[in-house]
Amino acid sequence: MNTMLTTNEKSVLLALKEEHLTSFQILNKVDNISMILSLYTIMDKLTTKGVLKSYFKENKKYHYAA
Repeated sequence: MNTMLTTNEKSVLLALKEEHLTSFQILNKVDNISMILSLYTIMDKLTTKGVLKSYFKENKKYHYAA
C-alpha cells in the first residue's frame, strides 16, 4: 500500500480490502464518522492515485482497492 496515503484514505481502502462495496456500504464500515462529509473527495483522491477503481453493476456503483 502506498505510504503517501492519509489515515482516512487508508481507512477507505481497509474497508474495501475483502469485498467490493457501494459508497453507502463504505460509510457503514469506516471507523471515522466525520468522514461522511469528505468520503467522495477521499475516493476521488484514491482514484487519482491509482489505488481505487469503480464499476457499475445493476445501476449501483461499486468500488474496490486496486
